[in-house]
Amino acid sequence: MFVDLGSARIFFDTAGPELAIVGERMVKRPTLIVMHGGPGFDHSTLRPYFDRFADAFHVVYIDHRGNGRSSGAPETWTLAQWGDDVRAFCDALGIEKPLVYGNSFGGMVAMAYAARHPEHPSKLVLSSTAAYVRLDLTAKIMEERGGKEARAIAERFWTTRDDDAYAAYMRVCMPLYNPPSDKSEEQANARRRAIARPETGRHFSLGEMRDMDLRPGLANVKCPTLVLAGTYDPITPVVCSEEIRDALPAGLGQLEVFDGAGHGVHRDQPERAERILRNFLAS
Repeated sequence: MFVDLGSARIFFDTAGPELAIVGERMVKRPTLIVMHGGPGFDHSTLRPYFDRFADAFHVVYIDHRGNGRSSGAPETWTLAQWGDDVRAFCDALGIEKPLVYGNSFGGMVAMAYAARHPEHPSKLVLSSTAAYVRLDLTAKIMEERGGKEARAIAERFWTTRDDDAYAAYMRVCMPLYNPPSDKSEEQANARRRAIARPETGRHFSLGEMRDMDLRPGLANVKCPTLVLAGTYDPITPVVCSEEIRDALPAGLGQLEVFDGAGHGVHRDQPERAERILRNFLAS
């Protein structure tokens, strides 16, 4: 399904009805908007995990403009526009006070959205993300896990992003995002089934991401915000989540650190992540 925002057609999919049958009434359930990482991937990387929340929420997945199945010209690929798209998407579908979950790059979009439209979300979840990137730490961790080759590939990827650098990063560095486990093949399958658009990732990582600092805008946030981080995560280390929590207005930020979990804590510790998310979203 698509929503036409004028300068882009945004693809979305849903799990769970918006209206629940309760006896003789139809009761509106809260909408949970789930936003994927990348950029350059699509919403499928977060499925089927977040489908489980369809028992209590109207779950809406979106492909950001320029990602997955969504359109939009490269000159509109900015955090400000991606953030505004969330508001415009909700306005087009009549979604009010959504719960908004953003993983990795999706968390950056969620921060831009909440800073620019602070009255709109009812709650935020910022998972494995950063308001200010720490590529120096990422390179160090990549070397610790994959040797000098992994570090060299990572540094090339974050400075050139040609096709060979992209392929090498996907092969060598992406598997280092999460600890080896029986879920490794499942995570690899998620990457393989996603629609990959490297040009979007290249545009952002060689452009706006290099000097972005979303921390000042976090002072505008008005809703309760859950920040999730994994100690194994090389791309958005725990310090990034601590900076997000510290930049939020007093009393709004809750930080949960998952010892041993990597990028996207739900991938490595699904039961604990679900329990924390449900408690936060329902409170």
